[in-house]
Amino acid sequence: MGLVGKLFGMKYLSTLFGLTVLTHQIGAFLGAWLGGLAVVHDGNYLWMWYADVLLASLAALVNLPIREQKVSPDI
Repeated sequence: MGLVGKLFGMKYLSTLFGLTVLTHQIGAFLGAWLGGLAVVHDGNYLWMWYADVLLASLAALVNLPIREQKVSPDI
């Protein structure tokens, strides 16, 4: 929640965090489902490993431009 709130403000935090959780769960479903299809089709998870490496690399590239500001603690 912290990064979503910092980047987009508190006004729409609950909506944006809900969308974050929703897309995460859709990805989890698709990963399990496509992994099952890969095993049924090929008999192993080889192509899912390739897809995993590709998607993880894409996620890392998408997150590179995010610059978090240091937050000074209020005393």
